[in-house]
Amino acid sequence: MELEELEQEIGYVFNNKQLLQTALTHTSYAYEKKVESNEKLEFLGDSILEFVSSEYIYEKYSDLKEGEMTKVRATVVCEQSLYEVAGKHNFSKYLNLGKSEKQCRKEVRPAIIADSVEAVIAAIFLDGGLEPVKKFIIENLKEPIEIATKNIGQKDYKTVLQEILQKKGSVNIEYKIIKEVGPDHDKKFYSEVIYNNKILAVGDGKSKKAAEMEAARIALENMKKR
Repeated sequence: MELEELEQEIGYVFNNKQLLQTALTHTSYAYEKKVESNEKLEFLGDSILEFVSSEYIYEKYSDLKEGEMTKVRATVVCEQSLYEVAGKHNFSKYLNLGKSEKQCRKEVRPAIIADSVEAVIAAIFLDGGLEPVKKFIIENLKEPIEIATKNIGQKDYKTVLQEILQKKGSVNIEYKIIKEVGPDHDKKFYSEVIYNNKILAVGDGKSKKAAEMEAARIALENMKKR
């Protein structure tokens, strides 16, 4: 039943359910239960992710230079980005982790969660071919790619805001998601940016990262006006 919930989350129903099960199986669990882990799927998924994202960037942003395309891809195809994709679909809820991994840490390591996304990408590809895996990757990464193309060679708003505030001495900046609206396939997130316990601005976006970035941008705009 749980796997069916995840299939609904990611928008793909597997013919071979075992592929999805393996994709969610960390080495710690595999070792304890003597089953196959997701390591090999992760290896394949990494290559598929790079290819699909490269093709998408090449076709949609053909005005970018080769070096710029590489920077955009590097910004998006990374642990943090995959971790956010996993968070969007609650991957951590479905992961098979060994007792050793669970006992060592209170929370699942971001790297493990990010790796599971690559493994699921490979599982979708092996089960259904290129088209469904392209759909999954592009639906989840098109917005981060769009943001990255607008900030090539520039520091992002969160970095700029932090650098400006740090000039005033020690700072405590945090971003807090305060609201989510809309259905799972079309959510909008709202984020506060808080500086030394004071709310500077609220931003919204189609992902948590986009909402945080928009909050930082609005905070910078408000600072300019002052």
